[in-house]
Amino acid sequence: MEFSGKTAFITGASRGIGEAIALRLAREGANVVVIGKSVKEDPRLGGTIHSVAQKVTEADGRGLAVQCDIRDEEQVLAAVQRAVSIFGGIDILVNNASAISLTDTMQTDMKRFDLVHDINVRGTYLVTKYCVPFLRKGTNPHILTLSPPIDLDPRWLAPFVGYTMSKYNMSLMTLGWAAEFREAGIAANSIWPVTTIATAAVRNIIGGEALMERSRKPEILADCAYYILRRDAASCTGNLFLDEALLASEGITDLSHYAVTPGAKLQRDLYVS
Repeated sequence: MEFSGKTAFITGASRGIGEAIALRLAREGANVVVIGKSVKEDPRLGGTIHSVAQKVTEADGRGLAVQCDIRDEEQVLAAVQRAVSIFGGIDILVNNASAISLTDTMQTDMKRFDLVHDINVRGTYLVTKYCVPFLRKGTNPHILTLSPPIDLDPRWLAPFVGYTMSKYNMSLMTLGWAAEFREAGIAANSIWPVTTIATAAVRNIIGGEALMERSRKPEILADCAYYILRRDAASCTGNLFLDEALLASEGITDLSHYAVTPGAKLQRDLYVS
């Protein structure tokens, strides 16, 4: 129960990667604040904050479901205050919530552009801003963001400028926070997958069932989160990790059990050379 007594605040935790991280930390005894908008299950997406909070409790953690749109400052502040009132503080922040838009400039309407930046950039910044005062008081405090290494190769910029800007901004925030909060002892890191991950976004937006079968399970990122968050915050900070390299540093090189389809040729994710 390595995370017993610690509290993790996880955005976008009603399904997919956020849910997997929540359950991984729950198995180590963590209190998990499940942040998301979903309170009624959408058959296309699956999962709600309440279903995940229940799973957290069943997995030996303590789950707290809090409905919150991270674009709304008042809702974010209320969510943080509720987490602290129930669990007494926050030790871990996982910035997982994200919106995707794989369209070029002319095909991206400004409503979608604003949505992607409001969630990925503003939302990540806003949640972190309100969690930091409690992370300062936390035990081995970490900020972990789901964002990629920054690669200025035009092949990542040209096809979807708006989305790439938003994800790189999340990584820039990681690097900035690592420096800004170093003296406070708060770590800031990012994690990104080498292959596509089997999530609702992959199925519904990117590539359907065919791509799902060539992807890895969300549990690979949940395990990565576990290994990062157990490291010393004072020394493990300012990294834009890739999942395969991170697991290799822990001596884990056989990743076959993470594949959705055993033996399938895996699809590399965006921003991975």
